[in-house]
Amino acid sequence: MNRIRLYWSLQVIGWSSFALINLVFVSLDRGLSPVQVGAFTSLAAFYLISTHFFRNIVKKYGWLNLNFNRLLVNTLLALTVLSVLNMMAQIIINLIFDTLDPEVDFRPLVIAVNIFVSFLFYALWSMLYFLFHFLDNYNQSLKYQAMINEIQLNHLKSQLNPHFIFNALNSVRALVDEDPKKAKLAITQLSNILRFSLMMDKKRTIDFENEISTVKDYLNLESIRFEERLTVKYDIEPAAFDFKVPPMMLQTIVENAIKHGISNRVKGGLIEVKCYEGITDDLVIQVKNSGQLKPQTFSKKREGEGHGVSNTIQRLKLIYGNKASFRIYNEGSDFVITEIKIPKQSLKLG
Repeated sequence: MNRIRLYWSLQVIGWSSFALINLVFVSLDRGLSPVQVGAFTSLAAFYLISTHFFRNIVKKYGWLNLNFNRLLVNTLLALTVLSVLNMMAQIIINLIFDTLDPEVDFRPLVIAVNIFVSFLFYALWSMLYFLFHFLDNYNQSLKYQAMINEIQLNHLKSQLNPHFIFNALNSVRALVDEDPKKAKLAITQLSNILRFSLMMDKKRTIDFENEISTVKDYLNLESIRFEERLTVKYDIEPAAFDFKVPPMMLQTIVENAIKHGISNRVKGGLIEVKCYEGITDDLVIQVKNSGQLKPQTFSKKREGEGHGVSNTIQRLKLIYGNKASFRIYNEGSDFVITEIKIPKQSLKLG
């Protein structure tokens, strides 16, 4: 149902219910007559017309864009005017149906009560109307923000594919002349990784098992290239496989450790991947690599590369908001640790 049809349906149902409820109470008190049916139906019709007129004023003059205080003042003034007009309409309706009693209906207390009761009905209508509008706008804003986040995520993921493929091909190229047999094995492993990288564009998060499998293929590929210069260790708790993670997130961190840690050391070094469930039911991922993180090097890397650490931080923010964390730091004088914490089932985007 579109918004206009929904609006008119609620208007007709609401004010028809108003007339019906009044007629029921009147019939219980002194019976029901055609005059009473006509009078209350006319009053309900006036409520419908006047509230629709009020809605047009709100839309025409952009009241919904006003700040809260200005909107409140405008609304109270408008409802007061409508209530006075409603009181006058009641007098005219009573006059038309010959039910007007001047001695009673024109008493100041009766007029004040009629205005006050009308004000309450108009205030209830306004509250429901504004509440529906603000909730609808809030829902639209959430959908818009989700769409923007999705576009940003797709842009970030599209950055990773060519960046990763370029580095992986460099690794294979280095083996072609040195050891054709190892190069053949490396190409097989590379095909598995590329298949996975193509799949990542279709999903926001994937099973941890798929991610760690790709990481192992990647490190196997790098082990062929680095030979004894690279030592790889895994410490994966079974609970980690119950989580979902952004695709290629862990692989990007491992690749960063290889490129900026192991590759810069003549003797190579260690890559250790540790994953476990934290005390707050989140997934803790730690990638430990030989080397030292220098502040000036880190800044240069972020500005020059633009796809590794900064990309991971942006994706975590878009998907999990403030529920995920990222940090990279030195452990002693020999190692760098990159640590990521991911909530289990608290995705920011649906």
